[in-house]
Amino acid sequence: MEYRQSGSVGIKFSTRRRITGTLLLAATLAGFTAPTAYATDSGAPSQELRVGFVPGPYADEFKAGVEPQLRKKGYAVRYIEFSTGLEANQAVYRGEIIADVMQHEVYLKSYNDRNGTDLVGVVQVPTPPMGLYSSKHHSLAEVKPGTRVAVPNDPVNLERALKILQRIGWIRIKPNPNPVDVTERDVIANPAGIKIVPLESAQAPRALEDVDYAAIQGNFAIFSGHKLTDALALEEMTPPYINQVVVKASNRNARATQDIVQAYQSADFQRAIRSNRFYDGFRLPAYFSNE
Repeated sequence: MEYRQSGSVGIKFSTRRRITGTLLLAATLAGFTAPTAYATDSGAPSQELRVGFVPGPYADEFKAGVEPQLRKKGYAVRYIEFSTGLEANQAVYRGEIIADVMQHEVYLKSYNDRNGTDLVGVVQVPTPPMGLYSSKHHSLAEVKPGTRVAVPNDPVNLERALKILQRIGWIRIKPNPNPVDVTERDVIANPAGIKIVPLESAQAPRALEDVDYAAIQGNFAIFSGHKLTDALALEEMTPPYINQVVVKASNRNARATQDIVQAYQSADFQRAIRSNRFYDGFRLPAYFSNE
């Protein structure tokens, strides 16, 4: 497992600074389990909350609009950065962190089904949509037979990418009610003659030099310096694909969990997001007011 931690001043993802959490890693390897004070809804809140993130905008959202409210309630926040969502979910399940912020409902269900875990989403967060990017082409009209298009190789995010390609008319896919079963074989027509190149989602930004177009998840696009406005096409994001805060089921009603939820749903958090043009184009959760 690889993960890193920073204090409440911590990582500013736009500059990509990372502080290695050697002490926490050593504790984990030694059989560390997180304090139980925040794992129950009885008693006072823990003085430290460990929250996990993968590269992307979610730690900054938390710092801008959630952490200030938690500090007022006596918490200190420790940001733990993971290389992959699998590692983050494992840490939540083992009690090494109270929550992670990096996944949508469809991914979470797939993870629970595969691993026999009981993680649950408690509140959605502003989420950047997946987009189709290119460093070689300036428009979708430049597509031609043999054009190489990178897509995520995991079924859930592959479906999202294929829907983008279908919406712009490059392919047609057959209906599949179960996103975790989607494969390249679901493409039933390819009028544009493109060549689909599956790869790991996190590798997509770096693949832009090797392919013509790449369908990149919003968090990885932003972390790599791309703006949502740079995308040649964006997905029409629906609620199941809006990311959320995830905790272990036994912590759903813990006081710390409820304090995190309340902070996200507050007017202060909405103001922090709406006042920053960086978040233009993000899909906002339903609890945001219609301004």
